[in-house]
Amino acid sequence: MRLLSTLLLACCLALPAQAAWYLDNESSRISFISTRSGNLSEVHRFLTLHGRISDTGQARLRIELDSVSTGIPRRDEYLRKLLFEVERFADAQISTQIDLGPITDLAPGAQLELNLPLTVSLRGQEHRYDAELLATRLDDRRFQVVSLAPLVLHLDDFALGQGVEALRRAGGIDAISPSVPVSAVLIFTER
Repeated sequence: MRLLSTLLLACCLALPAQAAWYLDNESSRISFISTRSGNLSEVHRFLTLHGRISDTGQARLRIELDSVSTGIPRRDEYLRKLLFEVERFADAQISTQIDLGPITDLAPGAQLELNLPLTVSLRGQEHRYDAELLATRLDDRRFQVVSLAPLVLHLDDFALGQGVEALRRAGGIDAISPSVPVSAVLIFTER
């Protein structure tokens, strides 16, 4: 009986441990570019992100819309209130299914290009995108995923047209582009 117990324990220890991966908010970034009056583009970002990749590869990222940061407090407040309506829609979500094996098998410093279908949920609307990403294994417990090309979100896909018009009027702006490029640098840590 003792031999059987020892063999079972050895078999269990030999199985690969399945761990979840969590987003390192301090080291990660999602940024977007807004263009107004036809030729003035600026880069903005969200300061608070939450994310997890389960042991089955289900990846979910939650962006707190209230954390939008443009460098101008009044503009941030306009975005929160007029565009995102954070009192009704507190966050945006991005989800996908990813095969972690090829990433976790990478040696530190090695990279892998990924093409993944993503679902973006914002203001009760969902839209799918094909994302070009680059995964880099940083060390035994961390990897990074960056966008090789920005995702171009069309604001009408998320029922943001009225919010854009309200922003335009509030800021006295001639026009605001309805297409917004979004880029990401995401670092995940194993726990």
